Amino acid sequence: MIYFDNSATTSIDKNVLQTFEKVSQTINGNPSSLHQLGNYADGLLQQSRKQIADLMHVLPEEIYFTSGGTEGDNWAIKGTAIEKRQFGKHVITTAVEHPAVKESVGQLKMLGFDVTILPVDQSGRVSVSDLKEALRSDTILVSIMAVNNEVGSIQPIAEIGEVLKSYPTVHFHVDAVQAIGKIPLLLGEESRIDLATFSAHKFHGPKGMGFMYIKKGKKIAPLLNGGGQESGKRSGTENVAGAAAMAKALRLVLEQAEKKQKNQEEIKTYLMTQMENYKKVSIFSEKEGAPHILCFALRGIRGEVMVHAFEKKEIYISTTSACSSRNGTTASTLVAMNVPEKIATSAVRISLTDTNKLEEAKIFMEEFDHLYQQFKNIK
Repeated sequence: MIYFDNSATTSIDKNVLQTFEKVSQTINGNPSSLHQLGNYADGLLQQSRKQIADLMHVLPEEIYFTSGGTEGDNWAIKGTAIEKRQFGKHVITTAVEHPAVKESVGQLKMLGFDVTILPVDQSGRVSVSDLKEALRSDTILVSIMAVNNEVGSIQPIAEIGEVLKSYPTVHFHVDAVQAIGKIPLLLGEESRIDLATFSAHKFHGPKGMGFMYIKKGKKIAPLLNGGGQESGKRSGTENVAGAAAMAKALRLVLEQAEKKQKNQEEIKTYLMTQMENYKKVSIFSEKEGAPHILCFALRGIRGEVMVHAFEKKEIYISTTSACSSRNGTTASTLVAMNVPEKIATSAVRISLTDTNKLEEAKIFMEEFDHLYQQFKNIK
């Protein structure tokens, strides 16, 4: 089996799974309980928080546990809107965000907020000058992803941060789910990023776990109210085993990160170079984009046909975003990039991780060549 759908989800690392199982079996207390079992659970929870903070070069009190990227994006956007609504109701985002961001700002729009959607160029990147022009005195939030999940375009986060230094009251949220372990991401005092969301199952951690970075001093309202866990910001009994496993997964994925990124970039470059030899192939990802995502189309063949054709060979890819694959919608990023719908519906995505090998890419190209010869006369 060849698994090339790692932007949808990754397999849990065996060492991470062992941690999850061990903690689940040995730490039985509720971290909020006053007795010794509760103290043990809380101690491990805080240890996991500190480990993540150290790996991200931020403070432990800036890390909050969540259920994943979707909750994090919802919390960052709606929490900011609730907290800062008396100062303004203008939000800025882009046309290529994950549905968790798009749907959240859409909900705000229904509630009377004004939303500006920044366009992107043919590579899927936003213009910093467009952002400058969009900023207003009543802007309270800018939400822009670090790496696009469909084509792998890298947004100019640092340059946007420089612009926003002149707007200190505007919260800057970055969906970093596809960035962790793939590209450098600066958080902390030297970064303008106020809020960042992460999801464990994208870096070989357990599903249903994530964390949010909230810069010290920045306020957002809680979405989940109740027992006051996570310093009163995110109520609900904490998943101690999930937090410990996620901390281990983060440590493992960041070990020799540059070497792992270089390996994925080598595989991506090989695939792109090979595909450039096929006249009916359109490549939407750029070589300068994220090292792990390659989006392309065999024109005239719908994406789901390609996915199932490769599946028969036990090679697993996806039709762009897994979050929109089953509902059959056209890749929104490609639409925003002005790719004609007829071509966009043929798009598929290869997404890599550190365990993929160049030999797998060579096998993929052999099967791709067979399919190309089979489909090349279809218009």
